[in-house]
Amino acid sequence: MLSAGVIAWVGLVFLAAGFVKGVVGMGLPTVAMGLLAVTMPPVEAAALLLIPSAVTNLWQLLTGPSFGGLCKRLWTMMAGVVLGTVAGAGLLTGTHTGVASAGLGVALVLYAFVGLARPGFTTPARHEAWLSPLVGVATGLVTGATGVFVIPAVPYLQSLRLDREDLVQALGLSFTVSTAALAIGLLREGALASPTAQLAGSIAALVPALAGMFIGQALRQRMSIETFRMVFLAGLLVLGLYLSLETLR
Repeated sequence: MLSAGVIAWVGLVFLAAGFVKGVVGMGLPTVAMGLLAVTMPPVEAAALLLIPSAVTNLWQLLTGPSFGGLCKRLWTMMAGVVLGTVAGAGLLTGTHTGVASAGLGVALVLYAFVGLARPGFTTPARHEAWLSPLVGVATGLVTGATGVFVIPAVPYLQSLRLDREDLVQALGLSFTVSTAALAIGLLREGALASPTAQLAGSIAALVPALAGMFIGQALRQRMSIETFRMVFLAGLLVLGLYLSLETLR
């Protein structure tokens, strides 16, 4: 049974995570897993994340213009995501929680560095056939071990030079598949020991997540996304370093 303080903290975390997603179109699992992992095991944080992540990502996926085309183009990457996530989900459970926390910290640091460095690389179309499934498996392994979906999927999708709306929808597709695969992996590992209670907690977390997302979308129209992006990435860098170094103590 979670204490009132932990419940309040979870609500604030998902409000903040939804706000970030509303402003920049991504980041809900990254922020939520990073902050929740400070106060609870990563597997518990991942269980809370499932419903808010699934609903917000489905919303993002289904409101775009190119669902069919993106599915056809990226299906091998999505298959790799599923395989990698299910295979790596065991790292979020049992005696591996310290490793998972450190892995989460490293993933956050890498993502922050990639975003701050503004890499200009492009993936040629002729390389997508072999590179997409490899990126999918790598993303799945990181997702299975940390609950974070961004590395290396986001830099790769950005390198495809999709237009803005297609990129947002492609991110929604990747995050939706990752969320579903993570749920399968956690069930397979028996990590959802009290599925009814955990499902109820995840559904409850959806409320502040959606509230934050609405606020973020409203604010996005009034502020510089670039300014917020820099602050966001710097915050992830600090949080990632904290989680990575904490396991050395």
